[in-house]
Amino acid sequence: MAVSFQTKYPPRPITNIPRTHRPSLLHVRVTCSATTTTTTKPQPNREKLVVEKRSVSPPLSNDPTLQSTWTHRLWVAAGCTTLAVSLAKSVTGGVGSHFWLEPALAGYAGYILADLGSGVYHWAIDNYGDESTPLVGSQIEAFQGHHKWPWTITRRQFANNLHALARVITFTVLPLDLAFNDPVVHGFVSTFAFCIMFSQQFHAWAHGTKSKLPPLVVALQDTGVLVSRKQHGEHHRAPYNNNYCIVSGAWNKVLDESKAFEALEMALYFKLGVRPRSWSEPNSEWTEETDLSTSQA
Repeated sequence: MAVSFQTKYPPRPITNIPRTHRPSLLHVRVTCSATTTTTTKPQPNREKLVVEKRSVSPPLSNDPTLQSTWTHRLWVAAGCTTLAVSLAKSVTGGVGSHFWLEPALAGYAGYILADLGSGVYHWAIDNYGDESTPLVGSQIEAFQGHHKWPWTITRRQFANNLHALARVITFTVLPLDLAFNDPVVHGFVSTFAFCIMFSQQFHAWAHGTKSKLPPLVVALQDTGVLVSRKQHGEHHRAPYNNNYCIVSGAWNKVLDESKAFEALEMALYFKLGVRPRSWSEPNSEWTEETDLSTSQA
């Protein structure tokens, strides 16, 4: 800039400027240039941080995503219908053949294995995949949000909470209803499918306040028929890698003490190089936030 300045204007006026002023003039120009450079660079980063902060927010109490729709209710009705048909075939078949023990034992096996199945599935979607995962992406995203705002499950309406599992049960149990009449088969199917479909309701009760739950539900939790509030509460504390089962919770102690899920995680890591989320948690994505509306009330 000094060269173009002297070329444009005659040297005579510049030589009239006292020599002691020239260094200060040069100093001002350099300082302005440096100031302009440092004030423009941080702007894009600030905008990015603001956008990321606004992208995550807890569901409101009147959030439509927590409310049931007629589609949700129809799927729950369809699931319950297939379960009722399966149970009826088990009962009528047992009465007709005078064999009660086998269907009853099959039903008990279905109840026990449903708890195990709920734990394996819960462990898998807690630790692997994301919202883009085919078929179960929405459930993975929902469970990650559940860790941050676990109290929202108690605000989900009944059909809203069950419709996804009811859809799976409908398409799974309906063909079995049509294909089999064996009371033992349906003793297992009806109980197993019932526990899986309603596991999210058992899960919601495990987050409920004892004084607000039906007395029968509290009694079933206290006797271990349903997963207890205390047991499931351990799952929502660091390191978030235990008590995955949400039907009765009977398998939680066995799986945790045997470190079965840790062994599966190591096998998957060495075979596929995939790290489970529990190895790097807790972080801000799983840190539980307080229900402000309740605390303020």
